[in-house]
Amino acid sequence: MASESSALSGLDLEGRRVLIRVDFNVPIDDAGGVGDDTRIRAALPTLREVLSRGGRPVLMSHLGRPKGEVVDRLRLDPVAVRLGELLGAPVQKLDQSVGASVERAVAEAPAGSVVLLENVRFHPGETKGDPELSAAFARLGDVFVNDAFGSSHRAHCSVSGVATHLPSAPGLLLEREIRAFARVLQDPEGPFVAVLGGAKVADKIPVVANLLDKVDAILIGGAMAYTFCKGQGIAVGSSRVEDQQLEETRRLMADAAERGVDVLLPGDHVVARELAADVESMVTEGPEIHEGWMGLDIGPMTRERFAERIGGARTLVWNGPMGVFEMEAFRAGTEAVARAAAACPGFTAVGGGDSVAALELLGLAERIDHVSTGGGASLELLGGADLPGIAAVR
Repeated sequence: MASESSALSGLDLEGRRVLIRVDFNVPIDDAGGVGDDTRIRAALPTLREVLSRGGRPVLMSHLGRPKGEVVDRLRLDPVAVRLGELLGAPVQKLDQSVGASVERAVAEAPAGSVVLLENVRFHPGETKGDPELSAAFARLGDVFVNDAFGSSHRAHCSVSGVATHLPSAPGLLLEREIRAFARVLQDPEGPFVAVLGGAKVADKIPVVANLLDKVDAILIGGAMAYTFCKGQGIAVGSSRVEDQQLEETRRLMADAAERGVDVLLPGDHVVARELAADVESMVTEGPEIHEGWMGLDIGPMTRERFAERIGGARTLVWNGPMGVFEMEAFRAGTEAVARAAAACPGFTAVGGGDSVAALELLGLAERIDHVSTGGGASLELLGGADLPGIAAVR
């Protein structure tokens, strides 16, 4: 049931069509079934709340990137099957997502059932915020609930456009995300430590800039670390570097020093001559990487330093792996951060696919206070953006 303070509790749902944007963008396996139902399970509390209060859920989701065309392998039929199994209630999957036949099917759906519309991204107007498509979606509901945090950084018709036509509120999942990040960004208990990794430094620069006046330390790993290292005059061999971001990293490092924020870069690395699963690797003796070698994970000394800082945090945010997590030879850094995060006594929030995957692989996800369902959305929130999908239902 929704808590008394939830925004969803303020909507009148009895007997009404409740149009809900969910994030059912799940992997489909070779047999045509749902490969990982985590995102479907995450939507169940909101769906059960709506059903228990007499609402008639009409669900919208995307799957993959069909780019405005009908792609049969990206139809939502397998999702409907799995949702029905998990929900224990009938799910009627429609072959379209707007139009007269869809409006009739929604109107005739019996109480207690759930309607799942076809992939909204089959419409080219969905990702363009087409106002006519937004209005067509809105005709299918009496109220709108956004519960798709993972899509809330997109100003799409089914995410934010519909909210301009209907009384709206965040779902229980979205509200939980909003509260967790508000705790991190608006009232963090110190020491506040942020751990950032992943490949693209350009994606993380807004996050670093926004966090500088909030955190006590930022720990940087992953491929993005090599751009920061090179910017500080540290040799990085043939590691991945975004040269166009070097000046920006220098500016951020100077800003951090001026504000008394510790920015920890890797002090040693696991390196190899090429990126391959069975390649010979070695650990550097310090932060320098020799020519012909590329950094693929943080080294053991850096793991210890990072774990020590994480262990002393009262607020911890982690987004992005420390190395090429997909390959076992370069996974130890990410595992070390995952274990340290799970043992951290403070409030912990983790986002990003590989970070979450590491926690799940190690069976540690339940020891994290908040595991975010949106990598890109959580990054934009940490970067100070006002997400369209949240602003629309605020």
